[in-house]
Amino acid sequence: MVQQIKESKDTEEKEMSFFDHLEDLRNRIVFSIIGIAVGCVISGLLINQIMELVLLRPATDAGLELQNLRPFGQPFLYFKVVLVVGIIFSIPWTLYQIWKFVAPGLYGHERNWAGKITFFTTFCFLAGVAFAYFGMIPGMMKFTVSFGTTKIKNMIDVTEYFGFVTTTILGAGLVFELPMVAYVLSRVGILTPAFMRKYRRHAYILILVVAAVLTPSPDPINQLIFATPMVVLYEISIIVSKLAGKKETTP
Repeated sequence: MVQQIKESKDTEEKEMSFFDHLEDLRNRIVFSIIGIAVGCVISGLLINQIMELVLLRPATDAGLELQNLRPFGQPFLYFKVVLVVGIIFSIPWTLYQIWKFVAPGLYGHERNWAGKITFFTTFCFLAGVAFAYFGMIPGMMKFTVSFGTTKIKNMIDVTEYFGFVTTTILGAGLVFELPMVAYVLSRVGILTPAFMRKYRRHAYILILVVAAVLTPSPDPINQLIFATPMVVLYEISIIVSKLAGKKETTP
């Protein structure tokens, strides 16, 4: 009886009005923007190292020449790099704010795994970023340099290069979130491992299509480099979905 009264009080304390939710949402958005601003400040302080040692290194190692074709092209490029890198730096903080906003509407046991989701979501995204930077982009740059006739000189606009690198990195980061998406959908009962196993062949075909679209070069080796981890992630997602389903049925 005492336990029921205590749980009732806890529930009343956790209840929030509509305007309380709006206020909390506003605070989380403000905190997220502050986090992005801090990330931008950090990336701004390290902008020279980020440009020369990180962003331009794949092109430099491949022997690819970059050029600026626009007035004020480099200042605008530096600004975009500061913003994108600042957002990447602030991703853990932003995910934490999202969790804090959702947490009041969750049960106690749901809050336990929601906190873990924040950590593993960040880890999966950063793993995708690392895979794209160290695995995909160098191979694509080497293919770009070696393909075609020597009578055509490859001099790439640095703005186009930045767009390519950003798209590849962010795309890989989102693709690596597949296990976490499978976990969440399985916990809420939308996805099952039986469904994923049934449509495994369809998923493989879709993966090959996505790899062909996202890989800018027609080289099948580069497409396989992108498709192979997606296949592995899909198989991992089946296992994750199975484990999430077991936790859901455990009393």
